[in-house]
This record gives sequence, structure tokens and C-alpha cells, in this order.
Amino acid sequence: MIVLLREVWENPRKRRDRLEIIARILKVARDGIHKTQIMYEAGLSFAQLTGYLSFLVKSGLLEATKKNEKVIYKTTPKGIRYVKSYEEIKRLLRKSTEHSVTSISPPFSFPKRST
Repeated sequence: MIVLLREVWENPRKRRDRLEIIARILKVARDGIHKTQIMYEAGLSFAQLTGYLSFLVKSGLLEATKKNEKVIYKTTPKGIRYVKSYEEIKRLLRKSTEHSVTSISPPFSFPKRST
């Protein structure tokens, strides 16, 4: 399990989970940004991004405002707290896997039956 966690954190090509994608969107939108810019900077398709934006606005993590006939998305204070918490959890997991990987004992095995 610890080795698997380490691979996830060290391999940037590994699939991203929803929490990571949400954190990325919120980071990108911290100062206010258009939907297309979020799509490119977060590495999402238009359909994926539309679903995430809807969820994040409904959750109060992101706000959408119209400016010059275009919608600008900006991270709310609640969204900033999410990003900080997400980064802290990532840091704690990384730190715990660094300490644990060196002290992992071989996997448990059952004794062989004598027949």
C-alpha cells in the first residue's frame, strides 16, 4: 500500500483523481479566469470542465460573474481553504510514505502446510 501511494505521488503521468482536478481548477481560478483558460490550464475537455464548474459553483468553492458579456470564474475563500487543505494532506501523505517506505517489512506470508 505504501509503495502504491509513493508511485502515485512520484509519477506525474498517473491518472488524476477528482480531488486533484478540483484543486487544480481552484488554483488556476484564484485570480479570476475564463472557462477556456481553465480548460487548457487544468488539462480537461470542455465536457469534463462544464461538469466540474457546475459542481464547484453549487458547492460555493468557485464563483461565476459576468464581465463584458463573458463569464469569469474565481475561487472563493471556501475554495482557497480547500486548496490549502488538499496541499496539506498531500504533504502529510508524502512525508509519511517517505518515512514508512524505508521501514517496510516483507509482506506477510502463511507458513507452508506440511502434508
